[in-house]
Amino acid sequence: MKLLSLFFFSVVCLAVAKQMFWSFRAQTPKNYAETKPAFSLKQHLSGEILSEGIIFGPNGKMTNSFVAKMYGTWEGDTGRLSEDFTYSNGTKQARKWYLKLGENGAFTATADDIVGEASGQVSGSTVKMQYKIVLPEQAGGQTLDVTDWLYLTENGTIMNKSELRKFGLKVAELNATMRSVDQHSD
Repeated sequence: MKLLSLFFFSVVCLAVAKQMFWSFRAQTPKNYAETKPAFSLKQHLSGEILSEGIIFGPNGKMTNSFVAKMYGTWEGDTGRLSEDFTYSNGTKQARKWYLKLGENGAFTATADDIVGEASGQVSGSTVKMQYKIVLPEQAGGQTLDVTDWLYLTENGTIMNKSELRKFGLKVAELNATMRSVDQHSD
């Protein structure tokens, strides 16, 4: 019995260690501080942007895809990013993010379907943002914890990976690309 208990304890410890040290959640902005090209919210989230993405459910299977037309504007350290999504299931959704730059790469953001304020950090070629989102009623109406990572590539494309969690368990994952419309049309 002691051997079996020790085995289960070891499995649990390994699972926790994997989540803490060898997973998406283990990343920190410091990991990317020296990476290039440098991500600038004002530069890279300005003008017309086209985003295409896939959403995976808790079982790892694709549940939906989307195309989003975005438009970003800035006045000083305050920005607005309008997003118009069209999902493969026919659903349409609009969101407006309001961003406020802080010091040392920190920023905050709000949107109508966000609880309180999102907190973010720009570091090297990346952006990390965390917030709570309230899903639309047709998607269950749940409040989920979201971690977004944006990775700027050398050609200006932004790769977005997001995890959505409920009670600490991953319930969805989003992978998307974001490109300025000028870049996309070349």
